[in-house]
Amino acid sequence: MKKKRRKEFILLTAILVVFCGCSSNDSITETVNLWPSIEPFQTGFLKVSDVHEMYYEMSGNPDGKPVFVIHGGPGIGCYPEMRRFFNPEKYLIVMYDQRGCGKSRPVGELKENTTQFLVKDIELLRKELELKQIILFGGSWGSTLSLAYAETYPENVSAMVLRGVFLGGEEDINNVMVNVVPKFYPEEYNKLYEAFPDDSLFFLPVTWLKKVQSNDPVEREAYTKIISRYEYKASGLHMDDEMLDEYYNSKDNFEEYYTLALIEMYYFANNCFLEKDQLLKDAYKIEHIPAIIVNGRYDMVCPPYIAYKLHKKLPESRLIIVEKTGHLMSEKGIETELLRAMMELE
Repeated sequence: MKKKRRKEFILLTAILVVFCGCSSNDSITETVNLWPSIEPFQTGFLKVSDVHEMYYEMSGNPDGKPVFVIHGGPGIGCYPEMRRFFNPEKYLIVMYDQRGCGKSRPVGELKENTTQFLVKDIELLRKELELKQIILFGGSWGSTLSLAYAETYPENVSAMVLRGVFLGGEEDINNVMVNVVPKFYPEEYNKLYEAFPDDSLFFLPVTWLKKVQSNDPVEREAYTKIISRYEYKASGLHMDDEMLDEYYNSKDNFEEYYTLALIEMYYFANNCFLEKDQLLKDAYKIEHIPAIIVNGRYDMVCPPYIAYKLHKKLPESRLIIVEKTGHLMSEKGIETELLRAMMELE
């Protein structure tokens, strides 16, 4: 059935090329809008191990170009708004929740939960759906996992759209915990620091993981809330404190942000189960794959110099640094560039 757009959008006629294929959208005033909301035409669970069942769904055109939405976190899960980044007439939109999060079962399970298992799960799902080459659409941790999959199965990837690049290394983790976020959000960092007054290992993710896993439910909730809020505050360029208060004071939201904090700190404590500089070292395996990389100029969680390092390793990539934005895909400038990227790949 033919889908109509909510509004007509206008394609950008020119992009200012700054250097080496890297561009900035500082002068762009025109925007495009998300596609209308749609529902999946198929949902299911794929048993990927004796422990885990992975939730997945398909929407859009069953005969369209397959695009795999690789969500962030690790530990967030997909959400319906993500379907709206793709023309439902042109794309088969495959969304799924990684092990331990979202609708996948069991929630919060760390056993058999590593980057290598998650890469394997993407391949199992691709085969289950009988698809050939796929487009990878991943942001933040989703960019990490997209790169890990592409470098493992380059023959199965036709293109990549990556946002807020996170390479999963010690440098990336320290940008969140020590090097970048604390310098721009000192008041939030101080709240976090004061929660660990007697711990000399405060800067280690294993310490944060230990607090999130506390056997005392009151302590566990308190630490989870302060750790999660610290990162969320730094994620958007204009994160409203009143909105954050409302979210974190609601008991209904605890399981969601607890699962994210637990799985994320578990991955951080294990260096995302990657060797040192692994994704950059293995970038030669995906040199031939077209990639559009979108990063907020003021992304404190994944600062743009990380995206630039990746861009320099990928000859077929284009880096778009979006002015006046932070880390979130919902920020209008980033949203617009992601929509344009998927229109370009139609």
